[in-house]
Amino acid sequence: MHITVDVSKPSVARMYDWLLGGKDNFHSDREACDELLRLAPSTRELAVINRLYLKRVVHWLATNGIRQFLDHGSGLPTQDNVHQVAQRVDEDCSVVYVDIDPVVLAHGRAALDENDRTAVIQADFRDTEGIFAHPDTQRLIDLDEPVAALFVSVLHCIPDSDDPWGLVRRVADRLPSGSYLVICQLASDDEKTRESVTEFMRETTGGTWGRVRSFAEVDSYFDGLELVDPPVDVSLWRPDSDLSPRQATQEWVEYGSLARKP
Repeated sequence: MHITVDVSKPSVARMYDWLLGGKDNFHSDREACDELLRLAPSTRELAVINRLYLKRVVHWLATNGIRQFLDHGSGLPTQDNVHQVAQRVDEDCSVVYVDIDPVVLAHGRAALDENDRTAVIQADFRDTEGIFAHPDTQRLIDLDEPVAALFVSVLHCIPDSDDPWGLVRRVADRLPSGSYLVICQLASDDEKTRESVTEFMRETTGGTWGRVRSFAEVDSYFDGLELVDPPVDVSLWRPDSDLSPRQATQEWVEYGSLARKP
Protein backbone atom coordinates (compact mmCIF):
# COMPACT_ATOMS: atom_id res chain seq x y z
CA MET A 1 0.00 0.00 0.00
CA HIS A 2 1.50 3.36 -1.08
CA ILE A 3 0.97 6.16 1.43
CA THR A 4 1.61 9.81 0.56
CA VAL A 5 2.41 12.13 3.46
CA ASP A 6 2.65 15.92 3.24
CA VAL A 7 5.63 16.44 5.55
CA SER A 8 5.42 20.24 5.18
CA LYS A 9 2.35 20.34 7.43
CA PRO A 10 2.50 19.40 11.10
CA SER A 11 0.44 16.49 12.38
CA VAL A 12 -0.96 16.30 15.91
CA ALA A 13 0.07 12.62 16.14
CA ARG A 14 3.65 13.38 15.05
CA MET A 15 3.87 16.43 17.34
CA TYR A 16 2.85 14.21 20.25
CA ASP A 17 5.46 11.66 19.17
CA TRP A 18 8.18 14.34 19.26
CA LEU A 19 7.08 15.59 22.68
CA LEU A 20 7.43 12.03 23.99
CA GLY A 21 10.94 11.74 22.56
CA GLY A 22 9.96 9.70 19.51
CA LYS A 23 11.62 9.71 16.09
CA ASP A 24 8.60 9.41 13.77
CA ASN A 25 8.23 13.13 13.10
CA PHE A 26 9.37 15.77 10.63
CA HIS A 27 10.79 19.29 10.65
CA SER A 28 7.33 20.85 10.42
CA ASP A 29 6.19 18.91 13.50
CA ARG A 30 9.25 19.94 15.51
CA GLU A 31 8.86 23.59 14.51
CA ALA A 32 5.21 23.55 15.59
CA CYS A 33 6.17 21.96 18.92
CA ASP A 34 8.86 24.60 19.50
CA GLU A 35 6.27 27.34 19.00
CA LEU A 36 3.75 25.55 21.22
CA LEU A 37 6.36 25.17 23.98
CA ARG A 38 7.05 28.90 23.82
CA LEU A 39 3.34 29.58 24.19
CA ALA A 40 2.73 26.88 26.83
CA PRO A 41 5.98 25.61 28.38
CA SER A 42 4.24 22.76 30.21
CA THR A 43 3.21 21.04 26.95
CA ARG A 44 5.92 18.35 27.07
CA GLU A 45 5.10 17.67 30.72
CA LEU A 46 1.44 17.27 29.76
CA ALA A 47 2.30 14.74 27.05
CA VAL A 48 4.38 12.62 29.43
CA ILE A 49 1.74 12.76 32.18
CA ASN A 50 -0.96 11.81 29.70
CA ARG A 51 1.03 8.78 28.52
CA LEU A 52 1.57 7.59 32.08
CA TYR A 53 -2.16 7.97 32.75
CA LEU A 54 -2.94 5.86 29.69
CA LYS A 55 -0.69 3.09 30.98
CA ARG A 56 -2.22 3.18 34.47
CA VAL A 57 -5.80 3.18 33.30
CA VAL A 58 -5.28 0.36 30.77
CA HIS A 59 -3.57 -1.73 33.45
CA TRP A 60 -6.49 -1.04 35.83
CA LEU A 61 -9.01 -2.09 33.18
CA ALA A 62 -7.13 -5.27 32.29
CA THR A 63 -6.71 -6.29 35.92
CA ASN A 64 -10.44 -5.68 36.40
CA GLY A 65 -11.45 -8.10 33.69
CA ILE A 66 -11.57 -6.03 30.49
CA ARG A 67 -10.11 -7.94 27.55
CA GLN A 68 -11.12 -5.70 24.61
CA PHE A 69 -9.90 -2.18 23.86
CA LEU A 70 -10.91 0.30 21.15
CA ASP A 71 -8.43 3.18 21.09
CA HIS A 72 -9.78 6.26 19.28
CA GLY A 73 -7.11 8.59 17.87
CA SER A 74 -4.34 6.31 19.06
CA GLY A 75 -1.35 8.19 17.61
CA LEU A 76 2.02 6.73 16.71
CA PRO A 77 3.31 3.56 18.40
CA THR A 78 5.61 4.32 21.31
CA GLN A 79 6.78 2.46 24.40
CA ASP A 80 4.08 0.67 26.39
CA ASN A 81 1.24 0.92 23.94
CA VAL A 82 -2.25 -0.18 24.97
CA HIS A 83 -1.77 -3.72 23.65
CA GLN A 84 1.55 -4.14 25.46
CA VAL A 85 0.12 -3.02 28.81
CA ALA A 86 -3.07 -5.08 28.44
CA GLN A 87 -1.39 -8.21 27.06
CA ARG A 88 1.08 -8.27 29.95
CA VAL A 89 -1.98 -8.91 32.11
CA ASP A 90 -3.56 -11.38 29.67
CA GLU A 91 -2.02 -12.25 26.30
CA ASP A 92 -5.51 -12.79 24.84
CA CYS A 93 -6.49 -9.12 25.20
CA SER A 94 -7.65 -7.63 21.88
CA VAL A 95 -6.84 -4.06 20.83
CA VAL A 96 -8.03 -2.03 17.84
CA TYR A 97 -6.21 1.24 17.24
CA VAL A 98 -7.96 3.94 15.21
CA ASP A 99 -6.18 6.91 13.63
CA ILE A 100 -6.55 8.91 10.43
CA ASP A 101 -2.87 9.83 10.04
CA PRO A 102 -1.30 7.67 7.27
CA VAL A 103 2.03 7.65 9.11
CA VAL A 104 0.30 6.05 12.10
CA LEU A 105 -1.17 3.43 9.79
CA ALA A 106 2.19 2.60 8.21
CA HIS A 107 4.16 2.41 11.45
CA GLY A 108 1.36 0.74 13.36
CA ARG A 109 0.88 -2.05 10.85
CA ALA A 110 4.63 -2.66 10.67
CA ALA A 111 4.89 -2.84 14.46
CA LEU A 112 1.86 -5.10 14.87
CA ASP A 113 2.46 -7.39 11.91
CA GLU A 114 2.99 -10.46 14.09
CA ASN A 115 0.36 -9.73 16.76
CA ASP A 116 -2.92 -11.31 15.68
CA ARG A 117 -4.82 -9.90 18.69
CA THR A 118 -4.11 -6.31 17.66
CA ALA A 119 -4.95 -4.18 14.62
CA VAL A 120 -4.62 -0.59 13.47
CA ILE A 121 -7.23 0.86 11.13
CA GLN A 122 -7.08 4.14 9.26
CA ALA A 123 -10.30 6.01 10.01
CA ASP A 124 -11.55 9.30 11.34
CA PHE A 125 -12.39 8.54 14.96
CA ARG A 126 -15.66 10.45 14.52
CA ASP A 127 -16.85 7.75 12.09
CA THR A 128 -18.42 5.45 14.66
CA GLU A 129 -20.40 3.44 12.11
CA GLY A 130 -17.38 2.88 9.89
CA ILE A 131 -15.16 1.88 12.80
CA PHE A 132 -17.59 -0.67 14.19
CA ALA A 133 -18.24 -2.05 10.68
CA HIS A 134 -14.53 -2.44 9.87
CA PRO A 135 -13.48 -6.09 9.40
CA ASP A 136 -10.68 -5.80 11.98
CA THR A 137 -13.07 -4.39 14.58
CA GLN A 138 -15.55 -7.17 13.88
CA ARG A 139 -12.76 -9.76 14.06
CA LEU A 140 -11.30 -8.56 17.35
CA ILE A 141 -14.18 -6.92 19.24
CA ASP A 142 -17.06 -9.07 20.52
CA LEU A 143 -19.94 -6.77 21.40
CA ASP A 144 -21.46 -9.44 23.60
CA GLU A 145 -18.58 -8.84 26.03
CA PRO A 146 -17.46 -5.61 27.79
CA VAL A 147 -15.19 -3.25 25.86
CA ALA A 148 -13.04 -0.31 26.94
CA ALA A 149 -13.40 2.62 24.53
CA LEU A 150 -10.50 5.05 24.89
CA PHE A 151 -10.69 8.77 24.10
CA VAL A 152 -7.36 9.81 25.58
CA SER A 153 -6.26 13.34 24.68
CA VAL A 154 -8.20 13.38 21.40
CA LEU A 155 -11.57 15.05 21.97
CA HIS A 156 -9.94 18.49 22.05
CA CYS A 157 -8.95 17.79 18.43
CA ILE A 158 -12.54 18.12 17.18
CA PRO A 159 -14.67 21.28 17.15
CA ASP A 160 -18.01 21.78 18.84
CA SER A 161 -19.68 21.65 15.43
CA ASP A 162 -18.76 17.94 15.28
CA ASP A 163 -20.36 17.41 18.72
CA PRO A 164 -17.75 15.49 20.73
CA TRP A 165 -20.37 14.86 23.43
CA GLY A 166 -22.60 13.18 20.86
CA LEU A 167 -19.64 11.12 19.65
CA VAL A 168 -19.06 9.77 23.15
CA ARG A 169 -22.77 8.92 23.47
CA ARG A 170 -22.83 7.15 20.08
CA VAL A 171 -19.90 4.95 21.06
CA ALA A 172 -21.38 4.25 24.50
CA ASP A 173 -24.67 3.26 22.86
CA ARG A 174 -22.87 0.63 20.77
CA LEU A 175 -21.14 -0.97 23.77
CA PRO A 176 -22.66 -3.63 26.04
CA SER A 177 -23.43 -3.06 29.70
CA GLY A 178 -20.31 -3.33 31.85
CA SER A 179 -18.12 -1.60 29.27
CA TYR A 180 -15.93 1.38 30.15
CA LEU A 181 -15.13 4.72 28.55
CA VAL A 182 -11.82 6.42 29.26
CA ILE A 183 -12.01 10.14 28.53
CA CYS A 184 -9.57 12.99 29.05
CA GLN A 185 -8.78 16.14 27.15
CA LEU A 186 -6.98 19.46 27.54
CA ALA A 187 -8.95 21.64 29.91
CA SER A 188 -8.65 24.97 31.67
CA ASP A 189 -10.87 27.34 33.59
CA ASP A 190 -8.66 30.23 32.49
CA GLU A 191 -10.33 31.77 29.45
CA LYS A 192 -7.14 33.41 28.16
CA THR A 193 -5.26 30.10 28.24
CA ARG A 194 -8.10 28.28 26.49
CA GLU A 195 -8.24 30.88 23.75
CA SER A 196 -4.48 31.23 23.14
CA VAL A 197 -3.74 27.49 22.91
CA THR A 198 -6.88 26.86 20.84
CA GLU A 199 -5.98 29.66 18.42
CA PHE A 200 -2.42 28.36 17.99
CA MET A 201 -3.49 24.77 17.35
CA ARG A 202 -6.18 25.82 14.89
CA GLU A 203 -3.62 27.86 12.93
CA THR A 204 -1.11 24.99 13.08
CA THR A 205 -3.57 22.39 11.78
CA GLY A 206 -5.18 24.58 9.13
CA GLY A 207 -8.34 25.22 11.14
CA THR A 208 -9.18 21.56 11.76
CA TRP A 209 -8.53 21.46 15.51
CA GLY A 210 -11.19 21.68 18.24
CA ARG A 211 -10.52 23.61 21.44
CA VAL A 212 -9.34 23.51 25.02
CA ARG A 213 -12.52 23.15 27.09
CA SER A 214 -13.57 24.02 30.61
CA PHE A 215 -13.60 21.43 33.38
CA ALA A 216 -17.40 21.51 33.46
CA GLU A 217 -17.55 20.78 29.74
CA VAL A 218 -15.32 17.73 30.18
CA ASP A 219 -17.43 16.59 33.17
CA SER A 220 -20.47 16.49 30.88
CA TYR A 221 -18.89 13.78 28.69
CA PHE A 222 -19.67 11.38 31.55
CA ASP A 223 -23.41 12.10 31.71
CA GLY A 224 -25.37 8.85 31.93
CA LEU A 225 -22.30 6.83 32.90
CA GLU A 226 -21.14 5.54 36.31
CA LEU A 227 -17.90 7.25 37.28
CA VAL A 228 -15.21 5.00 38.70
CA ASP A 229 -13.53 8.13 40.10
CA PRO A 230 -14.42 11.82 39.78
CA PRO A 231 -12.65 13.55 36.87
CA VAL A 232 -9.29 15.04 37.86
CA ASP A 233 -6.00 16.31 36.47
CA VAL A 234 -4.90 12.88 35.22
CA SER A 235 -1.53 13.11 36.98
CA LEU A 236 -3.61 12.66 40.16
CA TRP A 237 -5.57 9.62 38.94
CA ARG A 238 -4.36 6.65 40.99
CA PRO A 239 -0.65 7.52 40.72
CA ASP A 240 1.82 4.65 41.04
CA SER A 241 3.62 6.42 43.87
CA ASP A 242 4.14 9.78 45.55
CA LEU A 243 7.06 10.24 43.15
CA SER A 244 4.94 10.00 40.00
CA PRO A 245 5.12 13.16 37.84
CA ARG A 246 2.61 15.86 38.72
CA GLN A 247 1.34 18.71 36.62
CA ALA A 248 3.33 21.75 37.79
CA THR A 249 0.83 24.36 36.62
CA GLN A 250 -2.94 24.20 36.75
CA GLU A 251 -3.37 26.78 33.98
CA TRP A 252 -4.25 23.91 31.67
CA VAL A 253 -4.21 20.17 32.32
CA GLU A 254 -5.17 16.83 30.89
CA TYR A 255 -8.43 16.33 32.74
CA GLY A 256 -10.73 13.31 32.87
CA SER A 257 -11.39 9.88 34.28
CA LEU A 258 -13.08 6.62 33.37
CA ALA A 259 -16.66 5.51 33.73
CA ARG A 260 -18.70 2.34 33.39
CA LYS A 261 -21.74 1.88 31.20
CA PRO A 262 -24.60 0.63 33.42
